[in-house]
Amino acid sequence: MEYCIKVIIPAFNEADSIAKVISDIPGFVAEIIVVSNNSTDETVANAISAGATVLTENKRGYGYACLKGMEYVANKAKKPDIIVFLDGDYSDYPEEMTALIGPIVEENIDLVIGARAENLREAGSMTFPQRFGNALATFLMRVFFNSKFTDLGPFRAIKYDKLLTLNMQDKTYGWTVEMQLKALKRDFTYVEIPVKYRKRIGVSKVSGTFKGAFLAGVKILGWIFKYSFK
Repeated sequence: MEYCIKVIIPAFNEADSIAKVISDIPGFVAEIIVVSNNSTDETVANAISAGATVLTENKRGYGYACLKGMEYVANKAKKPDIIVFLDGDYSDYPEEMTALIGPIVEENIDLVIGARAENLREAGSMTFPQRFGNALATFLMRVFFNSKFTDLGPFRAIKYDKLLTLNMQDKTYGWTVEMQLKALKRDFTYVEIPVKYRKRIGVSKVSGTFKGAFLAGVKILGWIFKYSFK
C-alpha cells in the first residue's frame, strides 16, 4: 500500500530557515503545507520558492497555524493517510521523517513522537525552560495516565483519521500536549523514536523569552490537570 503523507509546518518569521526545512523533507511526501502565522519577513516568499503550499493564518499562535493547515487538508478531495507536524526553524532533521512514519506504516501505530533524546541533542539546542517543562509535563503524564511519553517534541506523525477524532482545540502553546493527552484518553497506540535536535535558526518566540516560556508552561500544565480530573 502506498501512503499519502502531508506535512504541516507552522512558521512565524522563519525566512532564514524555511527553505532549508523544505529541501530536507523526503521526496515521498505528497504535499508540504507551510502556514505563515502572521509573518512579517520573507517566510512566505521563501516557502513558495522552495515548492511548498503556503497558507496564511493571521491569528498568532502555534495551534491556530496547525488548525489552519488541518482545515486546508480537510477541504481537499484526496485525504492523506498520515499527517506529519514539523517546526519551521530547522531544529529538527526533516530527513528523519522516514524513521518517524515507520511505526505507522510497518506496525499500524496511531501516533509517533520524535523524542529529542539527550544524547542526540546539540549542546544548547534546548533551553532550560524547555527541558524543565518537558520533564515536569511527562512526569505528571506518567503519574496521572501511566504514560510512557518522555517528550512533547513538535516533530510527530499521526494517522489522519485518528487526528480528526481528537477534535483538537488549543490555539497556542498547548497543542502538542493536548494531542498526547487526548491520544492517551482514547487509548491510541503510540511510540516515541529518538531523533536528533540542533540549535534553531533565529530566536525562539516561546522558549526564547521569559513570557513565552511562562505562558507555555501554564498552558501545558493546565491541559494536564484538566484531563487528570475528567
